[in-house]
This record gives sequence, C-alpha cells and structure tokens, in this order.
Amino acid sequence: YGITNSWDEIVETLQGAPVIIDTELGGYIREFETRVRQDTNEIYMRLDDEQTERQLLAGRLNMLFRDRRAHAYTRQLIEKEARMYREAWVRATDTSDLVHGYVMSVEERDPVRTR
Repeated sequence: YGITNSWDEIVETLQGAPVIIDTELGGYIREFETRVRQDTNEIYMRLDDEQTERQLLAGRLNMLFRDRRAHAYTRQLIEKEARMYREAWVRATDTSDLVHGYVMSVEERDPVRTR
C-alpha cells in the first residue's frame, strides 16, 4: 500500500535522532507541564477566593434581611421614647408657667406675706 513504507521511514528517522533532542524536548515538556499546573492551581485559588468573598457578602446580606424587623422595632421604640420626652417637656413647661402665674398673682394680692 505505501502507508507502511511511510511509517517505517518516520520510525527509522526518529530512531536515528540524537538523544540530546529527546532530553531537551522532555525538559521543555516538563517545564510546560509545571507552568500549566501552577497556572491551573492559581486559577482555582482565585476562583475559591471569589466564591468565598461572594459567600461572605451573601451571608451579610442575609443577616441584614433577618435583622430588618429588629431594626424597625428599635426605630419605633426610639421614636416613641422621643415623642414621650417631647410631651413631658411640654407638660413641664406648662406646669412651670402655671406655677409662675400663681406665684405672681399671690404676690400681687398679698405683697407682705410673700416677702
């Protein structure tokens, strides 16, 4: 057929090649394999870091959503307390004005008694 003869020629040519070329080629292949392995490991490490970062962000977001009700309740308590303080301040001011008016009226009626 002729195919066999071609293969025989290729094999004979390769067998006659110097050993140094095989050794150099093997060194290049090992170096290439090492680089590919290192690059692959680096890519996987970066992917793991990204996945870890995403998991942390997702956890924080979930925590914020879970705490949303507690924060809303705390906000309501603070607003209610502020409203109660304002009402107490208004009542205290009104009472003070009332007492001041009473003292003034007593002084006008009986100036000797108040001094």
